[in-house]
Amino acid sequence: MAEPTEVSARMDGDAIFRILRSEILRGVHPPGTALREVVVSERFGVSRTPVREALSRLQHERLLERAARGLQVPQIDPQEVIQIYDLRVMLEEEAAGQAALNRGTADLMRLEALLERDRAVGDPDDNTKVTNNLEFHTALWAAARNPILMDLLERLSTHLIHTPRSTLSVGNRWQEVLEEHDALIAAVAERRVDDARGMARAHMETARALRLQLLRTSAAR
Repeated sequence: MAEPTEVSARMDGDAIFRILRSEILRGVHPPGTALREVVVSERFGVSRTPVREALSRLQHERLLERAARGLQVPQIDPQEVIQIYDLRVMLEEEAAGQAALNRGTADLMRLEALLERDRAVGDPDDNTKVTNNLEFHTALWAAARNPILMDLLERLSTHLIHTPRSTLSVGNRWQEVLEEHDALIAAVAERRVDDARGMARAHMETARALRLQLLRTSAAR
């Protein structure tokens, strides 16, 4: 259950949408959690009209799904998770290649700063790894200067939030990811397009393989 939110008199559907969206993305509401209009209305102290608008937008983004009890945070669909990884492999490869072509100095500074931050964290928890990794990838997508590609990747990334454990916490994967990010930055900085594409593909194929491993382990329980 989410902690109470300070509500202003000007709370509207858009504000409620942004709060709930952030909470779902951060895992505040685990898979299967029902979000009912009346409960959300009472929480924010508003009528059901803006709440209905917010919940509808969340459903449109597939952050909520229709179930017997109304709208709820989606359950995990292993087949869909793999399909998402398959698409991300292709799109991340393209984004890295375009970043190598189009990146600016500010993009490189941002990527290097994020990598330096992640190396300084030490032993982060799973949620921190997920958040920091997404920030790095988002910065890489931005360097591609392709808003359509970035929009597609952002949409795909939201569909993986319902998985209970990230691939970044498997074995020594986090340290490996940081080394891969370092090599990817170098390829982008030196405009080595083919290398950047290959590194991004290998990076995501490893994540896909680890996710398959986690799904098999979960199914065997």
